[in-house]
Order: sequence, then C-alpha cells, then structure tokens
Amino acid sequence: MTATSAEQGSAPVTEDALRSVLLAGERPSRPGPVRTSLTFGWRALLKIKHVPEQLVDVTMFPIMFTLMFTYLFGGALAGSTQEYLQFLLPGILVQANVMITMNTGITLNTDIQKGVFDRFRSLPVWRPSPLVGALLGDVMRYSIGSAIVITLGLVLGFRPEGGAVGVVLSVALLLVFSFCLSWLWTMLSLILRTPNSVAGVSMMVMFPLTFVSNIFVDPKTMPGWMQAVVEVNPISHLATVVRGLMDGSVPAGEIGWVLVSSVLLVAVFGPITMVLYRNKQ
Repeated sequence: MTATSAEQGSAPVTEDALRSVLLAGERPSRPGPVRTSLTFGWRALLKIKHVPEQLVDVTMFPIMFTLMFTYLFGGALAGSTQEYLQFLLPGILVQANVMITMNTGITLNTDIQKGVFDRFRSLPVWRPSPLVGALLGDVMRYSIGSAIVITLGLVLGFRPEGGAVGVVLSVALLLVFSFCLSWLWTMLSLILRTPNSVAGVSMMVMFPLTFVSNIFVDPKTMPGWMQAVVEVNPISHLATVVRGLMDGSVPAGEIGWVLVSSVLLVAVFGPITMVLYRNKQ
C-alpha cells in the first residue's frame, strides 16, 4: 500500500477531534513566586554540581587567610597564635562570606552576556524569581564556606565558649546579611558590561570594607580617625556580633545594627535592581 492510498484511507482529522485531544487534560496552574524562585535556586545548585570550580573561592580563600594570618601575624599581634585564633576566626568567617557574595554579580552578568536572562524574562513566571533564585542558590555556597572555616578553626584549636548554639546563631545571622548584601552585586551586574568589570568594582568596594574593620585587629590600636571609620563600618558590626555570639554573649544592640543594615541593603538595592532588570535591553 502506498503512502497516498494510506492517507486517503484514513479518517480526516476534524477540528473537534483535535480540540478534544488538546483539552483532554486539566491545564496546570501557573507556578507561584516561591515555587519559581526555588526552581531557579535549584538551577544555581546544579551549576555548582557541573562546574565545581565555582567552589574554589569558598574553600581555598578562607583556608589560606586563616592559616596565613594565624601563623604569620598571630604571635606579633596577640603574643600567641592560639590566643589570636580565638579573636581572628569569627572575623575570617565574616570576611569569607561577604567576599563570596561578589560571585553572585559575576555569575549573573555572565548569564546576561550569554542571553540566558532574555529567555528567563520571556517566561510566564514571577519577574524577580530568576534573581531571587540565584541569590537563594548562593546561600548554599555561604553555608559551605562557613562550615569549612569553622571546621578548620576547630582543628587548629578554636573553642567557641558559646557552644553549638552560639555558632549556629552567628552563622544564621551571617547568612541573612550575606543574602542582603548580594543585592548590591546584582545591581552592579545589570549596570556593568562584563564579568571582569563586576569583579573589579566589587573588589574595590569589599577590600576597604573588610580590611578597615575589626576583623583582624582591635580598633583600639588604630589612629583616632580610623577608629571612627571602623565604628561606622557595617562589616565591623557584623564581626562584633559573630564574635560575641561565639564567645557566649548576646550583643543585642549590635544585632539590631546588623539587622537594620540588612534591611537597608534590600530596601535600597532591591528596587533599583528590579528597575534595571525590567528595562534591560
């Protein structure tokens, strides 16, 4: 039997028959903001799985700084490497996490240059979900970095007097601040044209903030004008909170400053990011 005769022998496809097939199943409901954000967050985790090199800054960076500052400068700064480690490790935990947040903007800018986000914006999903999902995925990176720093500190002899509760609370607060700080880098990723530009500007911002703080040394040893700068630095407030919680104290005033800073970061840079994202050509 030829193809022509087969076609002639078959029953014609009517419009009603085709419509009944297309409408046979119930149309799925449109996904909500939480579901779509979690989906894009899972995408960020899958990118880490397929490109594990993304974890180099999470693993090697905090290990290098902890060992270098403890054993090169610990004796000179505190008279004992062990004593200095008790002061340094909470600060290194803060520095490692806030520095890791820069990768959010670099990754987002890379997706923009490849045209991936043009496809995301055409999807019938909640508009901010690709951005929120990317930030949620990076929270896992912050958690991995925190676990590495704390584990290394325990191996070297760091003993938090606040116990496991103090460590968990300090890490939780640190993750909240890091998530909020990431909105700054998402804004920059939508303004600057290349990932290298995002990385360069981010380093120019973060290096002064982390080094002109109380992460490495007590501000009392600094000149008066620099002490004033350190005291208003939000990274200093964050390091003070993390150090206090791990030492067993609860600096309520400092915790309030950290939470206010976190809210301000999202309130300022979140709307700007969304406007830039909506108008991105």
